[in-house]
Amino acid sequence: MLKRPTVPLNGADLTVADIVAIGVGDREVVLDAAALERCRASRAFLEEEVAARRIIYGVNTSFGPMCNKIIEDAEIETLQVNLIRSHAAGLGDPLKPYIANAVMAVRLNTLVKGYSGVRVELLQFMKELVNRGIAPYIPECGSVGASGDLIQLAHLALTIIGEGKSYYRNELHDTGALFARLGITPFSLSFKEGIALMNGTSAMTAVAAFALFGARKLLNLSLFTGAFALEIFGGIDDAFDEDLHLVKPHPGQLEVARAIRALYAGSGNITLRKEMHERIRGHETDGPVYETSVNVQDVYSVRCTPQVLAPVLEAIDAAERTVTIEANSSNDNPIVIPERKKVIHGGNFHGQSIGFAMDSLCMAMATMCTLSERRINKFLDRSINEGLPEFLIPGTPGLTMGFMGSQYLATSTTAENRQLANPVSTNSISCNASNQDVVSMGTVAARKAFKSVSNAKHVLTLEVLADLQALSFRNAERLGTGTGKLYAILNREFSVYDNQRVFHEDLVRFRKLLFSSQLLDDLAPYLGQEG
Repeated sequence: MLKRPTVPLNGADLTVADIVAIGVGDREVVLDAAALERCRASRAFLEEEVAARRIIYGVNTSFGPMCNKIIEDAEIETLQVNLIRSHAAGLGDPLKPYIANAVMAVRLNTLVKGYSGVRVELLQFMKELVNRGIAPYIPECGSVGASGDLIQLAHLALTIIGEGKSYYRNELHDTGALFARLGITPFSLSFKEGIALMNGTSAMTAVAAFALFGARKLLNLSLFTGAFALEIFGGIDDAFDEDLHLVKPHPGQLEVARAIRALYAGSGNITLRKEMHERIRGHETDGPVYETSVNVQDVYSVRCTPQVLAPVLEAIDAAERTVTIEANSSNDNPIVIPERKKVIHGGNFHGQSIGFAMDSLCMAMATMCTLSERRINKFLDRSINEGLPEFLIPGTPGLTMGFMGSQYLATSTTAENRQLANPVSTNSISCNASNQDVVSMGTVAARKAFKSVSNAKHVLTLEVLADLQALSFRNAERLGTGTGKLYAILNREFSVYDNQRVFHEDLVRFRKLLFSSQLLDDLAPYLGQEG
């Protein structure tokens, strides 16, 4: 087997792309030597504090509102296992194995940062699990996102101690039996290590990373479909003129307009402002009013694409910054800082930042779906589709239905994403005997965002099929450089829909082509992005 590229974990440089690549098994992790030295110093200082009989939360105290119950030294390791077993109380569908593997990697990166006081042996054990693809069984429901992802990370910790269930090669196993088969000895936790595994935001962060990874692909595809719509309807270049956007210079708006200009560059379909006047005057007739077939302005779903996608792009960028910071943070409690001779009790486990970012991402996905769904409707409605066949039917209207039925997919899924755009990070509910009286619901927000991204893929897939069907009737031969490149690739896989097959099959095939391949990444240069 070829050796996979490695991602060094040092608690500082893990990216969203790294998290995804590690999760799906495209990358292995290695532990940075300097980071391990920090971890050794952190553990040594914690051991000194325990030997000096300092009272440290979660080390020689119980948890939550029972923190005033002091545990004798002989039981402080038992305390860690009891915490894990009691909090492994999730339900619902499990996280997909590749996401669970990413959760392990994100938690490992947090611990490698060197402020959690765990032993290097634990870090090395976790590294082996990640690299061997042994992923914990993690139910999706249970976290309130403060004191971190206690439920989900307790299930992760079960795998480390050889209990619960785990995935290996995408099959679910009893962890103890799996370890025995693979010759792995379960890890015996020492003081602080159970709470260090559990008391953080690594589950919501890993789920958020996958949501963002999909959202970025969706945004790039939405730039293409925006350019396709402009070309199919012979739109006017005014709406994407750089000078127009420089007088309303939102960064996202400038970038979207620039990218779409790059995509349609060289097009023979665009109506140029300098030529529009003569074309319109060519339709002049006698009388005080005459009508032209040239649209002086296009509908908002075409003309306002830069303004609508501007906050979408900015929300994705902001969320990626937040997730990257979180993935490289010490989101634990207590925090051990040996160079300052401090063990600090605080709230770094709180997931409010991830919650806000993921709620914003849901709004972005709903907005993207609205734009896409309205363009689909314009293609299909014969009263506004500028001469295209109704419902893009290539045969006999009435006898065949074209895209009539498939539009319901876009409409209903857009409605669902609008509902998912309602924030959950504002829905704090006090729990834990009112000790956790303000919580983030960050993991719920991340799960919601992941679902919203998946839904948006449905809508954009249908829009791409509608683009290709519309281009079978007109304008394909005059597409711009970027739009023409994507069209040439997709058209090799496309057959005009003529009611001779089940539409679902086309949707499944194209969704996989668009989002489960390198296609959109390979086309990044046509958006003016680095490869």
